[in-house]
Amino acid sequence: MSLQVNVSAEAVSVRQSAERLRILSVLNDLHLKYKSLQDGRVADYIPQLAKVSPDLFGICIATVDGQIFEVGDYDYLFTIQSISKPFVYGLALEDHGRDYVRTRVGVEPTGDAFNSIIKLDERSKRPHNPLVNAGAIAMTSIIKGTDPTDKLNRLLDLFQRYTGHGIFADMSVFMSERTTGHRNRAIAHLMLNFGMIDGNVDEALDLYFQQCSLMVSCRDLAVMGATLANRGVNPLTGERAIAAEYVRDILSVMFTCGLYDYAGEWAYRVGLPAKSGVGGGLLAVVPGRFGIGVFSPLLDERGNSVRAIKVCEGIVQAFGAHIFDLAFTLPSSAAAHEVHLEHPARTADARNGHTASHPPEPHRVA
Repeated sequence: MSLQVNVSAEAVSVRQSAERLRILSVLNDLHLKYKSLQDGRVADYIPQLAKVSPDLFGICIATVDGQIFEVGDYDYLFTIQSISKPFVYGLALEDHGRDYVRTRVGVEPTGDAFNSIIKLDERSKRPHNPLVNAGAIAMTSIIKGTDPTDKLNRLLDLFQRYTGHGIFADMSVFMSERTTGHRNRAIAHLMLNFGMIDGNVDEALDLYFQQCSLMVSCRDLAVMGATLANRGVNPLTGERAIAAEYVRDILSVMFTCGLYDYAGEWAYRVGLPAKSGVGGGLLAVVPGRFGIGVFSPLLDERGNSVRAIKVCEGIVQAFGAHIFDLAFTLPSSAAAHEVHLEHPARTADARNGHTASHPPEPHRVA
């Protein structure tokens, strides 16, 4: 495996070049270290997911100043699955505001599996949080739109702002989920019985299945994470993906609920807002610094990517990126400003009439 670095035409200091090579070296080492790890199994309860090769493995970091570092199968497309949930939660917040959304979903971790049926709070008439299936279906059901097509187009526009390019759903996965998603149908009808959702349940479920079937790459996940790290502004396009006031809400539930019944262990070991998906993806956010995207379809018993967890542990250790390490680290010199993973650069907001500077070319390990 050879090392390939693409450098922009802008002047780059020796210190910056050394730091970029160090980042690539860390990602390359982690990829080599865990490529042979065969623990876990590919999700098979959705038939189409069972067809994915267990050997696929990609890692990407995207910084808030637009740098991209990639290794392995970083451009392989897979279905986003549950990683879509925090972003749709953000859209619901923009559509209705915090006060209303809090009447429809809580923010408490469940301690149970992502597809748990029993964890519905009958007293509050709402699911426990927006990142378990029950809460995610409830959030999808309140997305504004004149009809199902309009709602789907709004979701596609949302993820285009986060990724910086057009996005589409894999219809074979959508039909597979629609045909076999009996547990999600049971959850939705149980919530309808308790008054937790209203409207057309079948339309809400179809939109939820479509949202989970959107195709993304490891690189897309990193850019989406960097957008949240950049207070809602995509660092590659300069376009605002979500109002800054709601970024904190998204990151908070990702930190406490993003890895389901592994959330506490994740907060202890890795300490970053994150979200996993049974498609094999994992997205993590270092606020103000960078986003991490990892893809490997081998899952543990909780539905989290085995290799992705290991990689994120390694990145945090290498760069001191645990959120409570960062909380006690203050940039104190111009040298810290050159290390982009450790000190954020401000990115322009296109909605305020500004444009982002052209980002550097991606740095890749071939």
